[in-house]
Amino acid sequence: MTPKKAPAPRRPAAHTAGVAFVGCDSTSATAAPTRARRREVVVNGRRVKTVDVHAHCAVPEAMALMGEKVEDRALLKSQTHDRLRAMDEQGIDVEALSINPYWYEAERDVARQLIKIQNEKLAEICAAQPDRFVAFATVALQYPALAAQQLEEGVKKYGMRGVSTGGSVNGKELADPKFHPFWAKAEQLGVLVFIHPQGTAELEKAGRLKGNGGLGNTIGNPLETTIALSHLIFEGTLDRFPGLKICAAHGGGYLPSYGPRSDAICTTFPHRITRQLKKKPTEYLRQLYYDSIVFTPEALRHLAAEAGPGQIVMGTDYPYPWTKTSVDHILNTPGLTDAERVAMLGGTAAKLLGIKA
Repeated sequence: MTPKKAPAPRRPAAHTAGVAFVGCDSTSATAAPTRARRREVVVNGRRVKTVDVHAHCAVPEAMALMGEKVEDRALLKSQTHDRLRAMDEQGIDVEALSINPYWYEAERDVARQLIKIQNEKLAEICAAQPDRFVAFATVALQYPALAAQQLEEGVKKYGMRGVSTGGSVNGKELADPKFHPFWAKAEQLGVLVFIHPQGTAELEKAGRLKGNGGLGNTIGNPLETTIALSHLIFEGTLDRFPGLKICAAHGGGYLPSYGPRSDAICTTFPHRITRQLKKKPTEYLRQLYYDSIVFTPEALRHLAAEAGPGQIVMGTDYPYPWTKTSVDHILNTPGLTDAERVAMLGGTAAKLLGIKA
């Protein structure tokens, strides 16, 4: 499990026009700095390919169609060298790029154009650095039939390895029957759906998340994921589409930590279960996937115990500085076998995303 360093790659970092990375510092270099030596991750003498499933980027050209801009221009990166340097330092071999939805209120024509631009730009950067980047397609989920088309095009035309969504769409739950065409297409294509929360707007409007602590993010994001997954379970979406592959950001929110209460409601208040499920709620938890952003070894150990170690994939939330030690988080969590560490570091994600070992 001892990490070692290898010589830096000889190929220079590629510059990709039209794709911007959101960065985590407030400086912008005028020239590409010297790349750090690339860290290789080794488990029990075996080199492990590491995969980060939770890494953000932005496409300003698409954002402009909605009158949106990257919040802080100092965080905008139009070159990849800073990101590659961070990946090399942390021991990240491959990032799966995703874009958090901001377009769910767009009109159909705008949404169609915006998604086309985004998926084209995502494909460009993956083509420029095919050994370092793959991407999740973006879709206009407010128009589920269109989203299904965009997903198929993203996978078959642009080579996307999955699709990213928010945790809700304009106040509607992902379990709403309106979204069945999208789920059907995702199941048919067999691709991973990465669900990233957008907070709980209803609580923010009510003022309950105001005040100190940034609670809209601190609590709101994991809470939305908890709500989204609970509806997918209890509304029967996972029964209707049993082949779905879903990965929930931020360790699945609070649900894996308190999942047995979902089992208990079925026996404590059975009259509140108006839709018969094929399995106990916690059994569905063990068919979903979760990123590793849970901050402490005990939290990761508990997530593995509740969901299964084979259901956890590494995430960093790059460039937001929640963590720079995602690799060591997995390597240093006690109680995991070498095989489980290898799976979490990249083995499971590589299989889900079609990344060659």
